Amino acid sequence: MRIRYKKWARPELEACKFYVDIPEELKGKWHDSFKEKRKIHMELGCGKGAFIAALASSNLNINYIAVDMVDAMLGLSKRNIEKAYQDLGIEPENIILTRHDIERILLFMSEEDVVDRIYINFCNPWPKAKHKKKRLTHTKQLMLYRTFLKDGGEIYFKTDDDGLFNESFRYFEEAGFEVISKTYDLHAENIFDVNIETEHEKMYTEEGKKIKALIAVKR
Repeated sequence: MRIRYKKWARPELEACKFYVDIPEELKGKWHDSFKEKRKIHMELGCGKGAFIAALASSNLNINYIAVDMVDAMLGLSKRNIEKAYQDLGIEPENIILTRHDIERILLFMSEEDVVDRIYINFCNPWPKAKHKKKRLTHTKQLMLYRTFLKDGGEIYFKTDDDGLFNESFRYFEEAGFEVISKTYDLHAENIFDVNIETEHEKMYTEEGKKIKALIAVKR
């Protein structure tokens, strides 16, 4: 998603208590970086943050890490998170927002940073053959996630793109994951306990596109 530069984003992020600008400093220490130790879930490519804001604020017994690499996106995420928690009258103490290139995720995540679940929502489909290794569900990337995703840990994946979805089945198999549930029409057949719509999901649904989704488990 392209987004215009927002001059307020960087100053607001630097002043934000739940934003981490240099996540490498927390490598191996993520569980100690929250107010309370709980299991960790992670969203890769959090965009404007509506999804993670709703998810984290309604599951206070779980700690969340949300990652993106664009200041403007992270600035909007920060504001959406703040609003979700303000509506509840509480501080956002179970979420950390951070900036990094997900292709280099092992620069800030290690085996000690055990994650129970990863969310990947509407990532760039990279349709050209020469770019497919950039996909967040590509075998190469999934092998990186295995480093810190616990055995039996899950990846929840949503997309509108048929090519990306269908080719991801092979990626998951190659990386040692089992797809335990899938659907080509999430809104007609919800495979999640609760489905929180993202900005992209609402837009694509209004355009008449079917939302594809799957749950894969690390074996």
